[in-house]
Amino acid sequence: MKVSNSNSWIMPAEWWRHTATQLHWPSNSETWPGHRLTKLEEVYCNIIEELHFYESIHLFVENLDVRNRVMQKLSGRAIDLDRVIIHQKKINNIWARNSGSVFVKDEQGNFVILHQNSFTGRGESNSMRYDHALPEYIAQKFGISSVDPGVSIGAGNVEVNGEGIVLALESKLMGQKRNDKHSKTKIETALQRFLGADQVVWLRAIEADGSNCHADSMTLTRWLNNHTVLTMVSEDPEDRYYEVSQENLSVLNSVSLSDGGKLDVVTLPLPKIEITEEKAVKNQKFGPANYTGFYIANGAVLVSVFNHHHDQKAMGLFKSYFPGRKIIPIDCSNLIWGGGTIHSITLPWYAPIK
Repeated sequence: MKVSNSNSWIMPAEWWRHTATQLHWPSNSETWPGHRLTKLEEVYCNIIEELHFYESIHLFVENLDVRNRVMQKLSGRAIDLDRVIIHQKKINNIWARNSGSVFVKDEQGNFVILHQNSFTGRGESNSMRYDHALPEYIAQKFGISSVDPGVSIGAGNVEVNGEGIVLALESKLMGQKRNDKHSKTKIETALQRFLGADQVVWLRAIEADGSNCHADSMTLTRWLNNHTVLTMVSEDPEDRYYEVSQENLSVLNSVSLSDGGKLDVVTLPLPKIEITEEKAVKNQKFGPANYTGFYIANGAVLVSVFNHHHDQKAMGLFKSYFPGRKIIPIDCSNLIWGGGTIHSITLPWYAPIK
């Protein structure tokens, strides 16, 4: 849908220069029982070791015991610990994009944090309030203004090209756990006002068994640049994700841009990763693996890979679209077990940090 945008607010595209990346160290033993937590910690060590060369990391940890464990783990790696700033704050889980911090630039050119006081939260654990308190903590600690947009947007539910086009997950933005009291028109008005949307493209997300996955891990479509999107496609009519991926592909191919042109749409096959052990995602036989779970850092792109035969095709695609950045594969086989990808656990910061 096209909307009339008369203001100059804008949400940065992920390839805009970051001042830092937000991560939450894994410590929730309910989501990550037993050996799963240890395996996930190794994934985090790998991500931090690669990412810290390109930007600072603000790492949130649950308590002092976890902080000490983190320092022990990281000290054994080739990591400059001055570039890893640790915040000891109560957190719910590792899903940084669910924390509610959305950085936007206002009409004066200043960065502002959108917080989520309007989040309805029906059906969510009460512990989610810890993650939704983080935007105000960040704003106050670093002297950044914050504003409540009146609806719950969530950094994992929208994807922008920095030039007025917003990809929005309909089931996640309008679901019972977020904006069940708001109309689509009200949500579009908020996207226009606070994200600078001239055009909203509504897409579907994968709905995992048990609905225990996270909005952005279920995102089948991401921007590669300001006019090109990558979308995951299943070509197997028997696949439970076939219909939604084909529907999204059709929507994207039909988008008309303001200049009369079309989006450049590239595709990758949706990998099918079978979960053979006990399941964190309730009754989920196949993991929510997708190559749209990448993260664009200042000088690199961290790509979620899964020891799947499509990995090399994905790596080749990212190398062709990001020639100025190092393309770094991160094995996320243990991360998708809990319902996420690298995109789910990373949150870019854009405001200058004092």
